[in-house]
Amino acid sequence: MQKPADHAAILGRYSNTCIIGAGVIGASWAALFLAHGLKVVVNDPQPDIENVVRTMLTKAGLTLKELGLPHEGLEKNLRFEPDLERAMAGIDLVQENGPENPEWKQKLWARVEPLVPKHALLLSSSSARPATEQAKLMKDGSRMLVGHPFNPPHLIPLVEVVPGEPTAPEAIADAVAFYEALGKVPRVLKKEIQGFVANRLQRAIMRESCYLVQEGVVTVDELDDIVTSSIGLRWAVNGPFSSFHMGGGPKGLESFFQHLGKNMANSFKVIPQVELDEKLQQRIIDQAAASFGKTPIPQMERMRDDSQLAILHALAAISTRNEGQA
Repeated sequence: MQKPADHAAILGRYSNTCIIGAGVIGASWAALFLAHGLKVVVNDPQPDIENVVRTMLTKAGLTLKELGLPHEGLEKNLRFEPDLERAMAGIDLVQENGPENPEWKQKLWARVEPLVPKHALLLSSSSARPATEQAKLMKDGSRMLVGHPFNPPHLIPLVEVVPGEPTAPEAIADAVAFYEALGKVPRVLKKEIQGFVANRLQRAIMRESCYLVQEGVVTVDELDDIVTSSIGLRWAVNGPFSSFHMGGGPKGLESFFQHLGKNMANSFKVIPQVELDEKLQQRIIDQAAASFGKTPIPQMERMRDDSQLAILHALAAISTRNEGQA
């Protein structure tokens, strides 16, 4: 674990940052970077981008405050520059949040590469395009890699750090150190895979969720209630493997697989056939509209953030208590 002095050093090295693409993800990154004292240049051609980012700073302020971070006066280190070449002047770190279009990203990094110093970190928030693909047109892709956050980045700890084939080990280490200094939980994937890890898990659960609604087993809000009343609570504390380890008896996962492994293996062979056509999509939309869809999304987001903050605070308190007892 890094010490505060190490955090200050890495943030000092990468103090001049550029956010390319400032939609929901990019604006959230900007808020977090600013809260940690970094200088942020936003590069985005949208005509109303300043309003979008400033609105996010206001909305994220309550969450940043609860995280113990500065949340007022953040705009003093923020500027907007639509011209890419001017935006890159003196930049130490880029966090890209543009379209999930491989050609767009390849052309972008080829343009960015000669504009930044050799030590600059080039990070992509992409949830779908691997770094090896993105760096295809670069002369030197050793400082380019994926830093995929979970939404919203200023709150959810996870960042999936996914290096490409040309990514240098030093760049991976710097990316991990940088995200840790921001209070994130970076996890390095050992190989590139479509969808990375967290989204693959989400999609597997979403496929099964759609199947259960398709078959009339549950409604949308009933499915959500079942998740938040069971595995949602469990997984906030323990992941799937450690959860089943505790449920396996004295020998943990060994006992679990001895008793249930064969049945589980057989169940894995049966893949639910989901027809996510317009009819099923509309059924899901209508059921959502009749339940949680009645609540305005900004209100839902605030309730979500408050609840997740409470969970993070509780987990931090338990971790501190356990460390004191060790």
